[in-house]
Amino acid sequence: MQEKPKVTVSRTRRSDSAAKDFSFTQADIPAASGLIASYRARAWDAFKRLSLPSASEEAWRRTDIHTLPADKFVFPKDGLFKDFPPVPEDLLKPLVADAHGGQIVLLPGGVVVDLDEKLARKGVIFTDLKTALEKHPDLVAKMLGQTVNVEEGKFSALAGAFAQNGVVLYVPKGVTVEEPFHSVLWGPGANLAYISHLLVLIEDGASATYVHESASPTEEKTHTMHAGLVEIKVGADANFKFVELQSWGKHVWNFSHERIRVERGGRLDWIFGAVGSRLTKNFSELDLAGEGATGRMSGFYFTDGSQHLDHDTQQNHLAPHTTSDLLFKGALKGSSRSVWQGMIYVAPSAQKTDGYQANRNLVLSDAARADSIPGLEILADDVRCTHGATVGKLEAEPLFYLESRGIPPKDAERIMVEGFFDPIMQRIPFEGVRERFHQAILQKTG
Repeated sequence: MQEKPKVTVSRTRRSDSAAKDFSFTQADIPAASGLIASYRARAWDAFKRLSLPSASEEAWRRTDIHTLPADKFVFPKDGLFKDFPPVPEDLLKPLVADAHGGQIVLLPGGVVVDLDEKLARKGVIFTDLKTALEKHPDLVAKMLGQTVNVEEGKFSALAGAFAQNGVVLYVPKGVTVEEPFHSVLWGPGANLAYISHLLVLIEDGASATYVHESASPTEEKTHTMHAGLVEIKVGADANFKFVELQSWGKHVWNFSHERIRVERGGRLDWIFGAVGSRLTKNFSELDLAGEGATGRMSGFYFTDGSQHLDHDTQQNHLAPHTTSDLLFKGALKGSSRSVWQGMIYVAPSAQKTDGYQANRNLVLSDAARADSIPGLEILADDVRCTHGATVGKLEAEPLFYLESRGIPPKDAERIMVEGFFDPIMQRIPFEGVRERFHQAILQKTG
């Protein structure tokens, strides 16, 4: 095992950036009133003030976006989806069970919403952001900006100010929803900016599962961008499973700020899968805010060609007797690159913390590169925290063994890659999600 400890992460912003800035104006901000308008005004102020990040900043040192054509992007107009092919049927199939409790399809300039009436009668809300702002403004105001601060960076401010679409999920206190919720953000087209905002509130003692996928076809010789926020709160003694799949086309620049807050005795299972995009920079933070809160983060990524995926994770232990467990595994082909930078933070009052993080990488070509940087920042004195990172290639001996038994080299490599990812697959309690990951492996190794 090759371990690379890191104690602190500096995220001081600097104003220098070679990239051109966005051409969006205040007139592009969706209309709102009250607290929601105030939130967007703060985001707009931050967006104007903050510069695009540059490689001089620690958090962006390994991810260069100076070629991002920010000034070329425009927002999709209402009804634009009618000019594009429909969403592939495979994306609309249930990934967790035989049926959905509700499904939302976010389209360029449109949306399709479906919710089981039985859940609606229990007080469950699962709708798109625009509808929620019209019908449930008080609920949205209570959720906006409660976990992700628009001041965290240029892209968080961008998403806060201009989010055209998104999802709002609310599960009332004590309600258990067995059927999974499912949403798809479908982003075809060229030179478009897709801005999304997911808001989830799982009240005390409630339970739910939610699967969200972002996807698009690859558009050759062009660019598209997605910037998103994910804000989730898991109440006391609540249970939430959240699955994110990213299969953007290889022309998409993908940026997101995500944070989940878990209160006393709450339980979270957070699963990531990333196989698409030209470049991804993802900030994912877990706040264990209440005593006895637990959170597990499981990540899968597979890159090829010239893809660049950068995942920046943070496990924040803010209360006593909290437990976090992170395992990210990735494979790389071609001249692709992955970056994983993780931190376990333990607050002074968070005694009896149990924190774990590990990142394992399998490099399948000489031109590919994986950067893996685990870290600890511990301010309490009665904790158990461990971390580690490995970067390696396929072992020659088992590969030779498989080939000596008549297995073709490509099939032998695929079998070994599947074995490498098996610990992640075992963490995923959903057959449909495992099958989607398996298909990604077949496509990348084919």
